Amino acid sequence: MLNKDIPAYQSLFINGKWKQAKEYTSLYSPYSQSVLTNIPVAGLEEAESAIEAAVQAKSKMQQLTAHERSTILSKLAELLQFHREQAAELIAKEAAKPIVTARGEIDRTIQTYKFAAQEANQLYGETLPMDAAPGGEKRLGYTVLKPLGVIGAITPFNFPMNLVAHKVGPAIATGNAIVLKPASQTPLSAYFLAELLEEAGLPAGALNVITGSGRVVGDKIVTDERISMITFTGSPEVGIQIRSRAGLKKTTLELGSNSAVIIDEDTDLEKVVPRCVQGAFAFQGQVCISLQRIYVHENIYETFVEKFVEETEKLVTGNPLQEKTNVSAVISKDDVGRALSWIKEAEQNGATLRTGGTTEGSIVLPTVLTGVDRNQKVSCQEVFAPIVLINAVDSVENAITEVNDSRFGLQAGIYTRDIQKAMQASEKLEVGGVLINDIPTFRVDHMPYGGVKESGTGREGIKYAVEEMTELKLVIINNNF
Repeated sequence: MLNKDIPAYQSLFINGKWKQAKEYTSLYSPYSQSVLTNIPVAGLEEAESAIEAAVQAKSKMQQLTAHERSTILSKLAELLQFHREQAAELIAKEAAKPIVTARGEIDRTIQTYKFAAQEANQLYGETLPMDAAPGGEKRLGYTVLKPLGVIGAITPFNFPMNLVAHKVGPAIATGNAIVLKPASQTPLSAYFLAELLEEAGLPAGALNVITGSGRVVGDKIVTDERISMITFTGSPEVGIQIRSRAGLKKTTLELGSNSAVIIDEDTDLEKVVPRCVQGAFAFQGQVCISLQRIYVHENIYETFVEKFVEETEKLVTGNPLQEKTNVSAVISKDDVGRALSWIKEAEQNGATLRTGGTTEGSIVLPTVLTGVDRNQKVSCQEVFAPIVLINAVDSVENAITEVNDSRFGLQAGIYTRDIQKAMQASEKLEVGGVLINDIPTFRVDHMPYGGVKESGTGREGIKYAVEEMTELKLVIINNNF
């Protein structure tokens, strides 16, 4: 695939080799509905081969020195930079991510692998003062970080390069082998990654990429005792099932959200409104920390709504490969129907549609709702579509209560010039990350990223994923002997 054309049939990548599958399925463009290629549907036999290849590659990965692992990751970043435009076009085609946004994802992915290359050289342990306890005299204790073995990675469609990088990068940095199951709609990016890593010098079997049914391939990865850890990004429903079936495996679960921002009455709307529109509608709202709920102080509420709607209506919808496009197709026809039904439900229960609420083909027009009851799906569930609600509140304290009235807790933001209100929000918001004077959609790739409640367990961000993907070994030397 390093040539520019997408092949008519894609192969599985197992043990460093490209292998045909017994069964294939067509992959359609979310925007044009045309066939992009045919994707292999792996069964239990192919999944078994991929896992066994990773098991056999464990020793090769563990024998690589830190600088060798770092060099592979640095080389991967260089190759991705060289193939930046091709990688962005793949994302635009398979995910309908606007090309400018897709390029941004590639740039972040390059940075993610650079961070991973750095972390490969920084797997530090610590020395322990054994004589701090009676009986510990003349003993030296120290810890080392050891790889787990085989990492099972299951990734979503919305960031097919960068969210894969957040699993593959730290796995390689720590000397683990990987079995990767990418989302069914966006496997091309994962296969492209496999080609680049092959060129970068990763040992055969250290990365295996298989596509197929979650009930078949995914379940095999989750339950197989040879896999030491599952790292998953996706829906809470699937995440809960994974945790219940994974046994004693480590699990990092990045799950759902209905992220919110609070707008205090002293906020400069000229600066804040465009930023909030970006946070709500980037990649059609199909971002885990997409801005879904906005709580605005009643003193500036109508002005905020007016400016927000005006800014929203400037967004350009259309072909993801066009430079001017801001919003394109949502990922599937089913998601188009779901989004429209949730909008209609909110309207039937008292919400006001300020703009949007209709479609152009597979594109759901950016939609703004006001006066939404907290029990409506567009509020209490993860909408994952270009839909945002704006409700009035009479105080920051009550806004915090509204934000916390959620089964999710990934990230939240607050705009205010009052430091006491900002600190109150940082204390009381029940989320994994609080953004002061920014939207919850902000993320850079070395920060700890994860949530509470049904937003998941564990943390990503390369340094923090490295901790998840290693185990601590204690060594004690008795100098009394």
